[in-house]
Amino acid sequence: MSSWRVTRVFLGSAISVLEARRFVTAFLPTWPDLDDAVLIVSELATNAVRHTNSGRPGGRFIVSLEVIGSTLGLAVQDEGGPRSPRLLPLSPTEMGGRGLALVSGLSVKWGVAGDENGRTVWAVLEATPLAMARS
Repeated sequence: MSSWRVTRVFLGSAISVLEARRFVTAFLPTWPDLDDAVLIVSELATNAVRHTNSGRPGGRFIVSLEVIGSTLGLAVQDEGGPRSPRLLPLSPTEMGGRGLALVSGLSVKWGVAGDENGRTVWAVLEATPLAMARS
């Protein structure tokens, strides 16, 4: 069973969300559900930049990837803020608010750890044996 972990710090800006997507692609080129992993990190990084102190001048966020066999852990650590991330009811009229719903739908589990001083939002993907055999 193969296992490894990699972490990178990004500046808290919108352009860094694109860099975070490239980071995932670079380290997981053969992951069977690469598009899901990239989308999850993109959503979590966007939330960090838009809704936490990570998006303030000089702010940062950290992306971590951890593979253990067929399990992929994705995490984005931010610099905290007054509101905790939470799953919102989907509204057909609102343009935003779908990020964590996407994360919830794509992952086998997800969660939030931390407080107003800094949080980690994480998600877990599980590659199916058939998908692993094709990669």
